Amino acid sequence: MAKGEGAESGSAAGLLPTGILQAGERPVQVKKEPKKKKQLSICNKLCYAVGGAPYQVTGCALGFFLQIYLLDVAQVSEESSFSCYSSQVDPFSASIILFVGRAWDAITDPLVGFCISKSPWTRLGRLMPWITFSTPLAIIAYFLIWFVPDFHQGQTLWYLLFYCLFETLVTCFHVPYSALTMFISTEQSERDSATAYRMTVEVLGTVLGTAIQGQIVGQADSPCIPDGNASTVNRTQSSTSIKETQNAYLLAAGVIASIYVICAVILTLGVREQRESYETQQTKQMPFFRGLRLVMSHGPYIKLIAGFLFTSLAFMLVEGNFALFCTYTLGFRNEFQNLLLAIMFSATVTIPIWQWFLTRFGKKTAVYIGISSAVPFLILVALMESNLIVTYVVAVAAGISVAAAFLLPWSMLPDVIDDFHLKQPHIHGTEPIFFSFYVFFTKFASGVSLGISTLSLDFTGYQTRGCSQPARVKFTLKMLVTVAPIVLILMGLLLFKLYPIDEEKRRQNKKALQALREEASSSGCSDTDSTELASIL
Repeated sequence: MAKGEGAESGSAAGLLPTGILQAGERPVQVKKEPKKKKQLSICNKLCYAVGGAPYQVTGCALGFFLQIYLLDVAQVSEESSFSCYSSQVDPFSASIILFVGRAWDAITDPLVGFCISKSPWTRLGRLMPWITFSTPLAIIAYFLIWFVPDFHQGQTLWYLLFYCLFETLVTCFHVPYSALTMFISTEQSERDSATAYRMTVEVLGTVLGTAIQGQIVGQADSPCIPDGNASTVNRTQSSTSIKETQNAYLLAAGVIASIYVICAVILTLGVREQRESYETQQTKQMPFFRGLRLVMSHGPYIKLIAGFLFTSLAFMLVEGNFALFCTYTLGFRNEFQNLLLAIMFSATVTIPIWQWFLTRFGKKTAVYIGISSAVPFLILVALMESNLIVTYVVAVAAGISVAAAFLLPWSMLPDVIDDFHLKQPHIHGTEPIFFSFYVFFTKFASGVSLGISTLSLDFTGYQTRGCSQPARVKFTLKMLVTVAPIVLILMGLLLFKLYPIDEEKRRQNKKALQALREEASSSGCSDTDSTELASIL
């Protein structure tokens, strides 16, 4: 066999002039020397990681502040002798906005994933054009969410429209960005390292979003209404204060929108997509619904998203109701933004520690220890009396668990995709489906939870802009922030017992995938040599 190949090479060389023969030697050198693995530089990883900040900065601001904004700030001035602010978003309308917005956001993830799977490869790649062209429209829609329209009818429609529009556009950014994990490198260790960079920057993004939104808005304190009696508050003073608060929200939105643009530019200029060697040989594109059927029948994927569905839902319940819980149940009206900063700063610091931990002890072990560590602190919050120092201690400790909840899903999804590629080696282009449907289930569940939690506040007698709330409202907020998340976390951890990819399985998959890539790369080199030689002849 080798002799035959050498004879063919010699006969071909005899037909070529000396100058062409020198040019023809290049393919032979490529075939003899194994191709070196390209590692990502720190600059590449940082540019990739920065791309995760826009979703987290805007998502943090919306998650922590949109509910209290709709209930207490989104009011239109109405000059009358009875009330200065009679046009406002009531709790029922706020629950509709939050539920429909999150539910629509969940639906757009698989839709965008479908469109991406049908997208052709361009000079920028297959994913980057979505990121680039969605950015300017997204920042306009985001700014208009925090703008109070000067009309008394249709406010609910206004906020619902621009909330859904922004969620659609940010999905066009985040789904391709999430799938980009599989295309920045073929090395599992490089992807894990880049994911750790990404999670660190994303948690920094939540800190930044919390700091910007919380500190700017916190400087404009509007007076509350004692016992829900609007006549006890001076109407002129109330009008001025609420307008200052609305302007503060707009200023924060402008700053966050600027950060969104800067991060998108850095991502676009600093990251290049890489295609798998065996994927370039795939000429026929797989139908989307066939890919969806294969993805949803992959056992490890179903078990992973089921576990993280419950744990993510627990943290989202805390996120959505934390501002109201601190304001009314704990009585820290002017401290909740600082408590949020404590949680997010603690999470940022501990992300590298969790990355080391999952590398040293395995990802399943990190899930059990990291996420369950939040349970004791949630129990402490449920049982203790209002104490600011203890609350700060609990906030710092809770940030450790938040860091694990941030890092682990996105670190484990690539392992599931690698396992799928081994079982379906000729199926390609399913990465957006994996990522988009994970986000779909998480967002849809969070939309249901936020809608129900806000609606429950309406049923228990929530008073808009009240200095205090009825005992039933305070109790409901405590249940939403402590008891319900504890139950969801425990259910999620039980489901993780069924997840089959442990460290031993992950190492086996890594070796098998490496062999597949080397085989495809060798085949690709052989095809390239034959094509170039035929062209020269």
